[in-house]
Amino acid sequence: MAQPNPDRPDLCQGAYYTEAQGAEALHKAAETHHDRATWEARAALIRQGLRAGMQLSDKPAYAPLRPVRHSVRTMNGYTVENVSFESLPGFFITGNLYRPLNATGKLAAVLCPHGHAPKEDARFLEQTQQRCATMARMGAVVFVYDMLGYGDSKQCSHKIPEALKLQTLNGIRSLDFLTSLPDVDTDRIAVSGESGGGTQTFLLTALDSRVKVSVPVVMVSAHFFGGCVCESGMPIHKRPTHQTSNVEIAALTAPRPLLLVSDGKDWTKNTPNVEFPYIQTVYGYYGASKQVENVHLPTEGHDYGPSKRAAAYRFLAKHLKLDLYRVLKNGQIDETPNTLLDPSALQVFNAEHPRPARAVMGDDAVMALLK
Repeated sequence: MAQPNPDRPDLCQGAYYTEAQGAEALHKAAETHHDRATWEARAALIRQGLRAGMQLSDKPAYAPLRPVRHSVRTMNGYTVENVSFESLPGFFITGNLYRPLNATGKLAAVLCPHGHAPKEDARFLEQTQQRCATMARMGAVVFVYDMLGYGDSKQCSHKIPEALKLQTLNGIRSLDFLTSLPDVDTDRIAVSGESGGGTQTFLLTALDSRVKVSVPVVMVSAHFFGGCVCESGMPIHKRPTHQTSNVEIAALTAPRPLLLVSDGKDWTKNTPNVEFPYIQTVYGYYGASKQVENVHLPTEGHDYGPSKRAAAYRFLAKHLKLDLYRVLKNGQIDETPNTLLDPSALQVFNAEHPRPARAVMGDDAVMALLK
């Protein structure tokens, strides 16, 4: 049987199903649609369930962005700078903006939410810096931003009860920031993150049509619903009208380009045989089967490592019209020109650039913003 939380029977959390149960639930979901019209009826139900489950207002009380950018560093083929801007009044999104050097014309952009890490420095990890720098060298404007409680985002703890809602709002505001940049081509916007950042990727893609290309890495699973309150701590899967899974939420990307990156050592191990065929069926309704791909790495584990990044780079280059040749050496992705910076260099708030005095501090105060 599924493993409900006795305190919250309305939630589907963590390994909610066994693998067999997850596959069976997906099989039952498939019986609810057989063409584009019946799928779109279900898709509308799922989207409405996401918004209702997260208590997302149609017009959230956002603050003006008022971005602050500082400490620009020029690297080999790209620049990186430290950025903050306001999401809700008194709540600040913090991250790094990577840009290609000497770029002209309108540029594609990639939003990079990150996953959970043992320490709260996921934005500074090697795998995160590498992907941002390489995408910038390919010609994209790239913004990577902190999860709640990580990096510079210390206004509340990570696991506030409505973390899922706030991180989703922050993702939407991060898209607002990227699309506000004058040289960003709003028709070439992608999102890609791993693990919990993969959850943010498919949720944001489902809810915001500005996302044109989606690459959730090591996350889309029929039986695992995200192990953190920031992924499954609000009732988005089990609604009075229906029950759904992250597979169907990812399928809401259709017919936009979607790459699932999966591996053999976590809950995405069945992707080629369970999750991917379901999503392929949905894409088939649009005549868009070539827009969805799966790169499966059966000997690998749960990360955004070199081969997973290479798969993402090739997919993004194809669908965002980026220049893959800028990052190839002898036909292989070459990340050696990238510079890994010390966390202190990437820090947004410091003695010279303190967190604004109007910042709302503490879990209760941040939760009050979300009411």
